[in-house]
Amino acid sequence: MNAAATVDLRKTFLGNIYAIPNGKKINECLQCGTCSASCPTSEAMEYSPREIIAALRAGLLDRVLKSNTVWLCASCYSCSVRCPAGIPFTDVMYELKRLGVEYGLCPNGATNAVMAQVFVESVDRHGRNHEPELIRKYLLRTNPLGFLRQVRLGLRLLRRGRMPVWPHKIKGVDVLRKMMAKIEENSAK
Repeated sequence: MNAAATVDLRKTFLGNIYAIPNGKKINECLQCGTCSASCPTSEAMEYSPREIIAALRAGLLDRVLKSNTVWLCASCYSCSVRCPAGIPFTDVMYELKRLGVEYGLCPNGATNAVMAQVFVESVDRHGRNHEPELIRKYLLRTNPLGFLRQVRLGLRLLRRGRMPVWPHKIKGVDVLRKMMAKIEENSAK
C-alpha cells in the first residue's frame, strides 16, 4: 500500500472512530496496559490491544490490519469496560475489521474475514444467519476439499432435523435492508 493510500485510509479510520460515542478518547490512551491485561485472547495476538493503539498513533494502520489481532478479538468488551481513559476499544476493533474486509487488508490465509463476509451476506439475504448456507459458502471459499469432507456430517444433521433445509426469512427483511443501506450511507459521509 502506498503512502498516500495509507494516509487516506488512516483519515477514514479516524473519522469513523471519532464518530462513535467516546471515539475521540482514542487520543487519550495512557498506555497503561489494562486493556491488554483484560483481554482473554491477547496471548495469541500479534499485537496486544495497547500495541494496537500505539501502532495507530504511529500511523501503522496497514500493519495492524494485516496482523491477526483484530480477527482474534473476542468482543467481550473487557478492555473497554476496564479502560481508565474510557476508550471504546472493542468498537475500534470492529472498525478495523470492517476496514480490513473493505480494503482487502487481511493477514495472508486469514479465513476470519471470509467468515465475516459470508455471515453478512447471509444476514443481508435472509435477515438472519442461515447456518447451512454460511458453512457451505465459507468452506467453498476457504477449503473446497474441506466442504466435501463435511457433506456426510451435514446429511446426518439434516436427517435428524438438527439443521434447517430452508432459510427462515424474517418479516420485514426489506425494511432491514433499507435501514442497513441508510447506515452505510451515513457512515460514508
